[in-house]
Amino acid sequence: MVEISTQADAAARSRVPLSRQRVLSAAVALADEGGVDALSMRKIAQALGVVPMALYKHVANKNELLDGMIDVLVGEIDPPADDADWKTVVRRRVLSARRMLLRHPWAPEVIESRMKARVTPTPAVMAYLDSMIGIFRAGGFSIDLVHHAMHVMGSRLLGFSQELFQDSPDRAPDPDAPPPEEMAARYPHITELAMAVAHDQDSVVGSGCDDQFEFEFALDLTLDGLERLRGAI
Repeated sequence: MVEISTQADAAARSRVPLSRQRVLSAAVALADEGGVDALSMRKIAQALGVVPMALYKHVANKNELLDGMIDVLVGEIDPPADDADWKTVVRRRVLSARRMLLRHPWAPEVIESRMKARVTPTPAVMAYLDSMIGIFRAGGFSIDLVHHAMHVMGSRLLGFSQELFQDSPDRAPDPDAPPPEEMAARYPHITELAMAVAHDQDSVVGSGCDDQFEFEFALDLTLDGLERLRGAI
């Protein structure tokens, strides 16, 4: 019965016209399940009930597939509200972007790698960044200050940030690292900080950090600073 049902489901999927959106949505769903490294045209085709060659009418290669997946994710970010000040609007959108990335943990690495590989970002990313620049401009920012704001916000505009220290609880210990007592004597302030922070084992910032708090803290600090600079013009 299960096999018959599975065959019926595959047949039903194959009757739905294949489109670029269907291909990209299926790819995102598969990446959510098994990670982007396990993604393949064969698996996408199987999920859609088509032969792999049918996919190439909609995505030419793996890079185009990844770019399209990024655009699907950016489409999940909330549109800007028109009933709030610039800082509230920016904060809401950035936190919406962050919620999107938390739903798709594989996305930051893909976004970063494709942004480095492309001369210009994908169309959806371009539209998003253009919209964010427009919010700053409508909020009274000079074009020069917007330029600085986009630099300082960086990847945080898309819901993630690159940290100075990439720490993870599942990383192997550094064999060349001195013993803890020597570390404490040599680097007392780092040791004090490491011992004092709250522990969030799933943090992307670090195993000793509350990831969400640190993200919002930096976001609010940045927005407050930009507001102060805007008022000084």
